[in-house]
Amino acid sequence: MSIRDWPAAERPREKLLAQGAAALTDAELLAIFLRTGVAGQSAVDLARHLLGDFGSLRALLQADLSSFSQRLGLGPAKFAQLQAVLEMARRHLAEQLRRDSALESPQAVRDYLKALLRHEPHEVFGCLFLDAKHRVLAFEALFHGSIDSASVYPRQVVKRALAHNAAALILTHNHPSGVAEPSQADRVLTRRLKETLELVDVRVLDHFIVGDGEPLSMAEYGWL
Repeated sequence: MSIRDWPAAERPREKLLAQGAAALTDAELLAIFLRTGVAGQSAVDLARHLLGDFGSLRALLQADLSSFSQRLGLGPAKFAQLQAVLEMARRHLAEQLRRDSALESPQAVRDYLKALLRHEPHEVFGCLFLDAKHRVLAFEALFHGSIDSASVYPRQVVKRALAHNAAALILTHNHPSGVAEPSQADRVLTRRLKETLELVDVRVLDHFIVGDGEPLSMAEYGWL
């Protein structure tokens, strides 16, 4: 049955307009992006098939061009559209942070860091550099690979903080495993960076670890 033949309240586009995007399932959101299905499958059926094939929406979103284009109903044009959508979302979240204090908008910080780092297949360590009013000056991904006290150089973090004339910063890195719990190495690294940055009068406000759920705030747990 074509989606056009479904009751209006069950059609993904009409449901989104009536209830908001948050009310839709992953398959319904993907179906709106796909717009059309393939022979014998509606857009929702195709979306469900693709989510099952990739394993999750996250896996689909972080797929490379080759893997993405091999799937039925997808291709380079859809890949380009998807990358454009993801980049627009990241820029929108970044603009929100530039207008507001990072400390007054903790959810905006979490949303931005999720958009930046959740899809990364390897560990990435970065910093949100903040001015004296805790507004975002810039974000930089500084280190890639296995993140521990040996692979993150405080000297480089200090150098970039001074280059941005930052008064404070928020540390962040992702756990590709999806588990946001900090390791002992994460805690050691955080203390080391905090102590080093204090020498140049730059405050470390938090260290967020990005996993599958909401980013974990080390400051909220008293680990800073």
